[in-house]
Amino acid sequence: MTPALTTDERPERTRERSHHGRNRHDGIHENGVARGRRRFTEDRPDAPDGPDGPDRPDGPDGPEEPNAQDGVDAVQSGDGERTERARTEPMAVYPLRDDDRYLVDTEGGTYVVDLGSDTCTCPDHAIRGNRCKHLRRVDMEVGIGRVPAPGERVAACAVCGDGVFVPVRETGAFLCGDHRPAVGSFVRDRESDKLLVVTGVTTERADEYETEEGKPIADYDTNAAYGDHEPVIEAVYVGNALRSPGPLDVSGRKRYGFPASRVRRLDPAERPDMPVIGL
Repeated sequence: MTPALTTDERPERTRERSHHGRNRHDGIHENGVARGRRRFTEDRPDAPDGPDGPDRPDGPDGPEEPNAQDGVDAVQSGDGERTERARTEPMAVYPLRDDDRYLVDTEGGTYVVDLGSDTCTCPDHAIRGNRCKHLRRVDMEVGIGRVPAPGERVAACAVCGDGVFVPVRETGAFLCGDHRPAVGSFVRDRESDKLLVVTGVTTERADEYETEEGKPIADYDTNAAYGDHEPVIEAVYVGNALRSPGPLDVSGRKRYGFPASRVRRLDPAERPDMPVIGL
């Protein structure tokens, strides 16, 4: 069962969408970007889950009934209890495919949470109309990256295999944050050790992405040591441009495609301190 959350505040829900430009320029795609949100994979039980039945939706004595004098305080206290239970009680959250719904499994029962409509099938929400601990827990797990957000699914990084969240209907190959260089960043070609500027990160595999000559990137001898299944990184060679004053203008330069693991990301001390324009 998924462990308790230990954050002190409800994380903000975040999503990162994919975009892939397809305009040809010198045999490659321009400005292709394929981004993914890293998955959080910790799974260690912490404490038994409390019952979720209609007699005990919030605590050992059930929810407090607000009165006319302290109604606001009672409601706020109830919300605080639900948030605390959402954070501390072990619950297993499973996204339902191609949907905004999640299955929440606890020792007290199994419920369906719909983040799209902000509803849950548990008695605390369905009968009492409260924003229950299950809704709050799903929102928390989406926020920290333990489960995909609505409209996302889990894919594997083509280089390391780690889980990464991508749009449900996006197809192709993907990279996690550790292996996806930013567009405009400097990298090195592992084969030649030459400096490159990344102009695009595609979702096309190296055995699918073709150059102007109609030859797949994977078929080039210099790419034999890299995965055919890896997405292609688009980049331009810097050459002698670093010797020129001002920003590096890559507009009009020939752009090349590389299997993702062929380019090496640079440590901060290695990165040239100059802006890049014309991407």
